[in-house]
Amino acid sequence: MKTYDKINNLFGWLCAILTTVVYIITADRFTSWWDTGEFIASAYRLQIVHQPGAPLFLMIQNIFSNFALGDVSKIAYWMNIGSAVCSGLTILFLFWTITALTRKILIGRGGTPTNWMVIQIMLAGVIGALAYGFTDTFWYSAVESEVYAMSSLCTAVVFWLILKWERRAEEPDANRWLILIAYIMGLSIGVHLLNLLTIPAIALVVYFKKNQQITWKGMVKALTIGITVLALILWGLIQYSIRIAATFDVFFVNQLGLGFGSGIVFFFLLLVGGLVWGIRYSVLQGRPILNISLLSLSFICFGYLSYAMIAIRAHADPALNNNSPDNVYAFLGYLNREQYGKEPLLRGQTFDAQVTGIKPTETYKKGTTKYEKIEGISQYTYSNEMLFPRLYSEKHADYYRSYLGLAPNENPTFSDNLNFFFKYQLGNMYSRYFFWNFVGRQNDEQNYGGYSEGNWISGLKTIDSRLVGGQTDLPESMYTNPSRNVYYFLPLFIGVIGLIWHFRKDKRFASIVALLFFFTGAAIVIYLNQTPIQPRERDYAYAGSFYAFSIWIGLGVLGLADFMNRKVSLRASVMTSGLVCLLAAPVLLISENWDDHDRSDRSLARDMAYNYLASCKPNAILFTYADNDTFPLWYLQEVEGIRTDVRIVNLSYLQSHWYVRQLSNQVNDAAPVRLNFDTAKLAEGVRDYMPFVDQGIENYVHLDTLLEFLLSDNPTNQVQTQNGKMLSYLPAKKIEMAVDKQAVINHQVVPSKWSEYVVDKMKWDYPQNHVSRAELSLMSIVLTNNWERPIYFTNYTPTNLMAGLDKYIVDEGIVRKLMPVELPKQQEGQLMANMEKLYENATQNFRWGKYGSMNFVDVDSRRMMENFIYPDVYAQTTQLLKQQGDMERAKAVAVKAVDILPKRTYSLNEALTYTDIVDTLYKTEEIELANRVVKRNVSLVKDYLDYSESLVRDKPDALDVRKIRFSLAALEMYDAILEGTNERELYAQVNKTFTYYRDKYISE
Repeated sequence: MKTYDKINNLFGWLCAILTTVVYIITADRFTSWWDTGEFIASAYRLQIVHQPGAPLFLMIQNIFSNFALGDVSKIAYWMNIGSAVCSGLTILFLFWTITALTRKILIGRGGTPTNWMVIQIMLAGVIGALAYGFTDTFWYSAVESEVYAMSSLCTAVVFWLILKWERRAEEPDANRWLILIAYIMGLSIGVHLLNLLTIPAIALVVYFKKNQQITWKGMVKALTIGITVLALILWGLIQYSIRIAATFDVFFVNQLGLGFGSGIVFFFLLLVGGLVWGIRYSVLQGRPILNISLLSLSFICFGYLSYAMIAIRAHADPALNNNSPDNVYAFLGYLNREQYGKEPLLRGQTFDAQVTGIKPTETYKKGTTKYEKIEGISQYTYSNEMLFPRLYSEKHADYYRSYLGLAPNENPTFSDNLNFFFKYQLGNMYSRYFFWNFVGRQNDEQNYGGYSEGNWISGLKTIDSRLVGGQTDLPESMYTNPSRNVYYFLPLFIGVIGLIWHFRKDKRFASIVALLFFFTGAAIVIYLNQTPIQPRERDYAYAGSFYAFSIWIGLGVLGLADFMNRKVSLRASVMTSGLVCLLAAPVLLISENWDDHDRSDRSLARDMAYNYLASCKPNAILFTYADNDTFPLWYLQEVEGIRTDVRIVNLSYLQSHWYVRQLSNQVNDAAPVRLNFDTAKLAEGVRDYMPFVDQGIENYVHLDTLLEFLLSDNPTNQVQTQNGKMLSYLPAKKIEMAVDKQAVINHQVVPSKWSEYVVDKMKWDYPQNHVSRAELSLMSIVLTNNWERPIYFTNYTPTNLMAGLDKYIVDEGIVRKLMPVELPKQQEGQLMANMEKLYENATQNFRWGKYGSMNFVDVDSRRMMENFIYPDVYAQTTQLLKQQGDMERAKAVAVKAVDILPKRTYSLNEALTYTDIVDTLYKTEEIELANRVVKRNVSLVKDYLDYSESLVRDKPDALDVRKIRFSLAALEMYDAILEGTNERELYAQVNKTFTYYRDKYISE
């Protein structure tokens, strides 16, 4: 058996090394989109990320950052390598898990394996582990600094350890494995909570091992215990322990007059004392179950102590201090994810329900010397509620009605509720992701219910035609898209064989794997209760489920060999099965997935961050809005130290009391942001919401007067609500602000040639029916700043969040600068533009890395370029320069725009956006370049229109009128452009194409 162990260890480590090397080769060299910028910045300086935090992940990633040896440009890469290493180790433990399960079936306890048994076991482990290693979802998480790679490692280790315990359960010290599992679970809380979902499966392993006679009643009891333990940890330990500590602290501070934290210390000592007494009692009384339970609880608590990092660092008030959890109640809100709200699970409202009652709640906040009572999150009752609510989001009402075919005033029924759960939540938001990984993926576009974006496909034309249609005229751009990955059902087929074989050979452990599969898949769907139109795909949440299925892919090797052994020899069946499954799973997966999972040449997230910061003058204030125009900037400032003088203010966070307070902090080289009020005026529970109450004021109200009114605590300046509470309110929407012209000129706020257009007063209309902390703080910043610091907004920021100030923003490319000017001949609603800045940024200042030479461009990068760069920077700049008759500079911008085009076409947006650029190229005699863009884009449009016709034949409800109009508009514009050129042959082709499709679609 020692020889077997050596072979098992050798092949396991070989799989781990192979996958780790692949991940390192394909890893991002810098930050990625979404949360990675925040995680890298926070890990590097041990700061506080968004709720509910990941302290252990941050501390481990901080260790990896040291391998950069002081080269700040390599820190992100080393943290990405940290995820790669965690993912490689996950494959190691998956390999050992598969071989342990296989060995249990083939050899049994104490048996001596034959050579062919060992070969079968190793083949199962290699194929199952490598198949999972190269799946779409797992590989995506393995190459970026996100929590999911480390969370997968925790899940893999815990599941392997319970198998280790099961094999050694009769040994005197076997329970040490259970204690180790508890400790890793405690540690995993500081990474992600997904690991806890293994607990029901662990409970079943323990039941099967400790009971000779297995009954359904016993299994249900074991599962009930497992689910109860899961709930006790998830809600009891993680949340209610802090809640109890908070209650103690309130008593000790408010009633006994002791200092903040005294009650927490008492509770901690009480908890430790109780655990020590209980463990000692269990030993003295010979209570082994109580003993192992208390020891396990103790080690879970030890692991959970990684969250002390959050409290400690929050007290230091670092630059990134989300929720500022520096006291027990703020910490509790941080753990509870209060800023994100909660989805109803057991009973809740429907989307069309009306509020019939409000039950106020109370909580506390830390005051100067005591805890102060404040209004908590209110609880509502509704006119229409149902069990297991899935259709609860009011803002998604139109989508629900469209998806379910409900009439405008039709109330949803429980049947509609279940229909949405099975079709959308289980189907679209889980099964689709599952099939992505084991059957095939159409492309990386986000799916909103259409037939051509983000669906699962197989690569088998007959089946795919029934699923998504349009396969007979599939455009080359779709067929050759690197993110189109097809596996022909082969990994799924092998996994199903493994599942069947596993249940036939070992029903107990097959049930355990099935339970793991359920709790890390469908159970998460039930718990998350996601609304439609998510900001991005959520497949990463279900990686544990795909992990469990990959166990069956490994066992599928044995199932196929077992079947073949009926006809051929064991040697032939094993070798054939191993070769077939190796090619049909890991080899097929890595060959299909490599090109779109290789991020080694991506840098656009970092480049965009640089471009945003480079667009700002020194000591600027830059208002951002969402993840992708904020987190990469944090990374660049906090890690690489670039443009640390620019103060980033996120408007979404600015709605929070803690973020308003943090404006007064110095951040790196950026000075504090001045406000004209004490931030206690916007403290927690104070002015959370200020409605507009029309007072019939027709004249413009001075901004300073309006702010004074909004911040007044005088009851005469407030309105009384139905529950008697006094509320500050907005009395008028017409606002004006006096402009210090001399300050504007002295601080070079506007271009010198615009000095004469500086207004005496800025006048604007407030666009919303309420004021939050964000709008109030924004207006206060503008007023108090008095033009001393440049103020910018990213082009990602919606204008309706600018408190009406968008009337005075000037386009400079990817930022809009606030300027108190009104230009002559400026049309109503048209954005002012600083032509010099636009040109300089477009041709000289902006960096795009390897964007134009990459073999594949990911969907997030494409969205950024197609929605915010091509139209806002290059198309607009060429158009404005042509209007001014500056053809030389228009040409330079147009040539640069073509230079950053990706090597292949992806979407219709690009085809329409580039019409102005093409027109400029023809007018400046860049004929060859213009012809290349025309041919490229017209070919894309033509292919799409052919595909659309084929799609509608297969799926009559798939007609996308908007895209067809979009396509025809692009063809019409290219036709009009070419008509005025000497390119007669190309014009004839385009005109023929346009005429054909116009007649075809318009007549139809």
